[in-house]
Amino acid sequence: MPLSSQVARDMRGALSCVEEMKAEGIELTIVTYSILISGFGKINDAQSADNLFKEAKTNLGDLNGIIYSNIIHAHCQSGNMDRAEELVREMEEDGIDAPIDAYHSMMHGYTIIQDEKKCLIVFERLKECCFTPSIISYGCLINLYVKIGKVAKAIAISKEMESYGIKHNNKTYSMLISGFIHLHDFTNAFRIFEEMLKSGLQPDRAIYNLLIEAFCKMGNMDRAIRILEKMQKERMQPSNRAFRPIIEGFAVAGDMKRALDILDLMRRSGCAPTVMTYNALIHGLIRKNQVERAVSVLNKMYIAGITPNEHTYTIIMRGYAATGDIAKAFEYFTKIKEGGLKLDVYIYETLLRACCKSGRMQSALAVTREMSSQKISRNTFVYNILIDGWARRGDVWEAADLMKQMKEDGVPPNIHTYTSYINACCKAGDMQRAQTVIDEMADVGLKPNLKTYTTLIKGWARASLPDRALKCFEEMKLAGLKPDEAAYHCLVTSLLSRATVMEGSTYTGILSVCREMFENDLTVDMRTAVHWSKWLHKIEMTGGALTEALQRIFPPDWNSFEVLGEVSDSVSTGDSDYSSDSDFSDGDENQDADDN
Repeated sequence: MPLSSQVARDMRGALSCVEEMKAEGIELTIVTYSILISGFGKINDAQSADNLFKEAKTNLGDLNGIIYSNIIHAHCQSGNMDRAEELVREMEEDGIDAPIDAYHSMMHGYTIIQDEKKCLIVFERLKECCFTPSIISYGCLINLYVKIGKVAKAIAISKEMESYGIKHNNKTYSMLISGFIHLHDFTNAFRIFEEMLKSGLQPDRAIYNLLIEAFCKMGNMDRAIRILEKMQKERMQPSNRAFRPIIEGFAVAGDMKRALDILDLMRRSGCAPTVMTYNALIHGLIRKNQVERAVSVLNKMYIAGITPNEHTYTIIMRGYAATGDIAKAFEYFTKIKEGGLKLDVYIYETLLRACCKSGRMQSALAVTREMSSQKISRNTFVYNILIDGWARRGDVWEAADLMKQMKEDGVPPNIHTYTSYINACCKAGDMQRAQTVIDEMADVGLKPNLKTYTTLIKGWARASLPDRALKCFEEMKLAGLKPDEAAYHCLVTSLLSRATVMEGSTYTGILSVCREMFENDLTVDMRTAVHWSKWLHKIEMTGGALTEALQRIFPPDWNSFEVLGEVSDSVSTGDSDYSSDSDFSDGDENQDADDN
C-alpha cells in the first residue's frame, strides 16, 4: 500500500478516536492537536489541518511553536504560501519563536512554487535568528535550484555546504543527479553518482530509480534492466517508479513485446501496475505515432481493473491531434467529461492542437469559448497554438488580434509566439509587418532563433525577393546561429522555386550556399534531390555550374538509372511548393501528459 494511502487510513482511525474522546468529555491537548495537524499535512489535506488548528486556538488559547510549525508545514506542502506567511506573522505577533523546522517548511513551500527570491530570504532569516544551516537547509536550496533548472547554482550551493563541513547525504546527491538527468546531461549525472560512491554512501531505492531513468533516456535499456536486477538481488523491492521508465523506453523503441514482458515481470515481483504505469506504455506508443496500438492498451487496463484517468485520455488525444484526426480527439475529450474527470488547461491545449492541425479554426474558437466557461485561463501555450493555427492559413489579421488579446491578458509572448506571428505575416505577403515584429522582439529582449530566420527566409523568397532571403541568411550567421539542414533546404528550395532564370547575386548566392553545404558534409535526401532537379531542368536545360554545385550535395546513388527515371516523372508531376511550412505547434513545446 502506498505510504500516502496508509497515512490517510491511519488518519481516519485517529479521527474516530478523537470523536470517541469528545463523546466521553475528554478534552484534546495541544499534543493531540499537533499530531493530528501533522498527519493531515502528510496527506496534503491543508484544509482539514487548518480547521483543527482553528479549533485548537479557540479551545486552548495559548499555542506553541510546534503546533505552528506543523500547520505551516501543512500549507507549505500544498503550496498555500499566502496562508503560510499569514501564520508566520501570527506566530511572531504572539511572541512565539519559530523552530528551525518552520523555516525549512517555508523554504520547501517556496521551492514548490519556484519562488527563488523568497526562499533565499527565509534562508538568510534563518541565519539571522542564530540557527546554524543544516543539511536540510542546504538541501532545500539545492532542491530549489534543481527544480528551476539552475543546476550550476545547485552545485555551487553544495560546494558551499561542504566548505562548512556538512557532508552530502543520499537525498542531496539524488537531487543533483536528478537535475542533470532533467537536462539530459548524463555525463555529469554519472559523475555525481561516482562521487557519492567514493564518499562511502551506498545507493538507495531513489538513487537506483534515477539511474534506471537515465539509462532509459539514453536508450540503453539493457543497463536499465541490470540496475533493476541489482535492486532485486539486494532485496530492494522495485516500485512503479523503477518499472515505469523501462516500460516506456521499450514502447518508445517500438519493442512492445519487451514492454509487455516488463509489465508481467512487474506483476510477478508483487508490484501492481497503476494507471501511471499504463500511461507510460501509452505515452511511449504515441511518441512512435502508434495511436491504434496505444488505444488497444486501454482494453488491457480495463481487463486489469484499472480505470483510465484524464492523463490517459489526454495522451491519446495528443496522438490523434498529431495526425489531425479531430473527430477522434473530440471522442476522447467527451470520455473525460462523461467520466467526471478533471478538465485542465493541458486537455484543452491538446484539443486545440487537433483543431488547428486539421485547419478547423472555428472549432478551435468554440474550444476557447468552453475554456472560458470552465474558467480556465489561456496561457502562452494556448495562444501559441491558436496563433500558429491562423498562421497556417495566412490569416494575419486573426493572428494580430490574438497577439493583442494576449498582451491585454498579461500573458507574455515568447520566441515561439513571435515566430508563429511572423509566419502568418510571411504567408500573407506582408513582409513589412514581419520586419516590424522583429523590431518588437528586440524591444522586449528576444532574439530570433533558427526557426524565426528560416521563416523569414521563406517569406522573402515567397515575395520574390531572393536577395533579401540571402541577406537574411547572412544575418542569421552574423547573429552567431549555425544554419541547420532545415535552414539550408528552405533557402535553396525557396530560391530555386521562385525563379526560372538565375542571374547575378541570386545565382552566386545559391552557388555559395551549396558550397557551404558541401564543406559541412551535408547531403540532401533523395526526395529533396528529385524536387530540386525539376528546377534545375528549367534553369539549366543542358547543365551548368549550378547543376554541378547542387549535384555535389545530392545522394551518392543519384546517377542511377532508376533515379533518373524518377526525376523525369517528378518534373512533369511535382508541385512547385514542395517545402512544407514549419509546424511551430509540434515539437517545440512538447509537454508530457504525465507531467500534468
